[in-house]
Amino acid sequence: MRRSIPIAVLLLALPAHAEKADKDQPTQIEANRMSADDTRRLTIFEGSVVLTKGTIAVRAERIVVRQDAEGFQLTSATGSPVRFKQKQDPKEGEKEGRWMDGEAMRIEIDDRKQTIELFDNARVNRGGDQVAGAYILVDQGSDFFQVTTGKGGKEPGRVTATLQPSNKGSESTDGKK
Repeated sequence: MRRSIPIAVLLLALPAHAEKADKDQPTQIEANRMSADDTRRLTIFEGSVVLTKGTIAVRAERIVVRQDAEGFQLTSATGSPVRFKQKQDPKEGEKEGRWMDGEAMRIEIDDRKQTIELFDNARVNRGGDQVAGAYILVDQGSDFFQVTTGKGGKEPGRVTATLQPSNKGSESTDGKK
């Protein structure tokens, strides 16, 4: 069952820490075409683009990678839609981290800010919990999600969320915890 969340409830706290090792991994990209401007530190990949960096994988029609003077990358991916998948660090009591995946018409990944922004028809799924809206911000540094009807949050519409029940402290049918 899908629940509609009023616009006033724009923030959803779903833990979102990416694997710490991802930031230290090289970025690998496959595409049909590539053009690079070393002076501007800009590389454009087009045609069935697949980007991988550690556990993150992005599939898009076009990806533009900009690198700042300190080596941080800002990646902008567009497509119909762009899809991504990334493994999260394990939480307390978990042996392995959960996978987070999502899609939107445009996705921006900022290594410096440790953020993923999804624009237009955005959806993110993590461990069965799903959020959807026109704009989703995933701040991987602070375990913070923001879902709105647009980047400014002033556009008409609604956001939706499907949240799975927590099994912590629940009793089984035989009365045992």
